[in-house]
Amino acid sequence: MSSLEEIKKESPFPIGDENKAFTQYFTGKSYLAGLTMEQVPVANVTFEPGCRNNWHIHHGAGQILLCTAGRGYYQEWGKEAQELSAGDVVNIPPEVKHWHGAAPDSWFQHIALSVPGENSGCEWQEPVTSEYEILK
Repeated sequence: MSSLEEIKKESPFPIGDENKAFTQYFTGKSYLAGLTMEQVPVANVTFEPGCRNNWHIHHGAGQILLCTAGRGYYQEWGKEAQELSAGDVVNIPPEVKHWHGAAPDSWFQHIALSVPGENSGCEWQEPVTSEYEILK
């Protein structure tokens, strides 16, 4: 179990501000710190315990998650969720429906790299339902 104070000690990256622009795509609170928009957009995302984003698909280009602190999960549509911790790397190909977020009892933080591509973008979809929720 990681607390917010432990996350701050473990990670050299800032927590950022509450991610209010994307509230409708998250269950629980997340925090966002943009690290750079040059060449490859990179952001640090911090999730409070139990927070996760909705199912979503990156069209035209994928995403890479570099887990930096705490404990969380990543799941692709139709597959089992995988537990994540600091040091894990997730390569998400384009066109793969997925979600990621914190374990119910732990804060979680990852660096999200948006792979550049022509006509790329994220399509946000429905919240994760209890059918897929293996976190409890």
